[in-house]
Amino acid sequence: MTDTGIVGEDGGARVKMRALGLSVRYGPQEAVKDVSLDVPSKQVLALIGPSGCGKSTFLRALNRMNDMVEGARTSGEVMLDGRNIYEAAVDPVLVRRQVGMVFQKSNPFPKSIFENVAFGLRIAGVRDPRTIVTAVERALRQAALWDEVKDRLQESGLSLSGGQQQRLCIARALAVEPDVLLMDEPASALDPIATAKIEDLVSELHEELTIVIVTHNMQQAARVSHQTAFFYMGKLVEVGDTSAIFTKPREQQTEDYITGRFG
Repeated sequence: MTDTGIVGEDGGARVKMRALGLSVRYGPQEAVKDVSLDVPSKQVLALIGPSGCGKSTFLRALNRMNDMVEGARTSGEVMLDGRNIYEAAVDPVLVRRQVGMVFQKSNPFPKSIFENVAFGLRIAGVRDPRTIVTAVERALRQAALWDEVKDRLQESGLSLSGGQQQRLCIARALAVEPDVLLMDEPASALDPIATAKIEDLVSELHEELTIVIVTHNMQQAARVSHQTAFFYMGKLVEVGDTSAIFTKPREQQTEDYITGRFG
């Protein structure tokens, strides 16, 4: 799909994805409640809120990862370039190729560094060795990992440090050239130096693709995102430019959370 999102009346960023009345239930529990939210193209949208507020569930709904959870039911629409990804005719595997995901805990495969990055390409049916080599190098460069691993591509991905493993997982997601990258607290288990590298990476990658990041770290949200959405008890309370959310939020709940009164 090409980027056919709409331009706002104020000339703002195009909309790459759009949730419309999105709700997600796990059995009787409603984790996300009737959320409508635009994801601007080639920007970073941060999702913040206390634990259990629905932000990670919402994130996983953007590429149908909740389909893999037993008992999960999703209603509403998620539009990607104008098409609802929950239509019966839409293949969720293709959705996940276009909307990649990086998880909180790095999960490299017990394969070589090279094969970790090449995995998605091989699954997608890419067979030409030259194409794979080129794509692996491109993805590792995008993930700011190439210079650190270019001489050890046949070593196990599990031999890397925690921060390098997370960047390897980012490279793996980037290798299939997604339009959108979802990141679920990608730096929460990392030390400050590794965290800074992930944040620098996010700041660079938004020039090429759309990013949605869940974070508990409000300073991180303020550093890396253009827009911030605050979730509470499964509902979207407020969304807006990050600077406005952190300095002049419209809602009292948002201000209370940002100033540490709860959460």
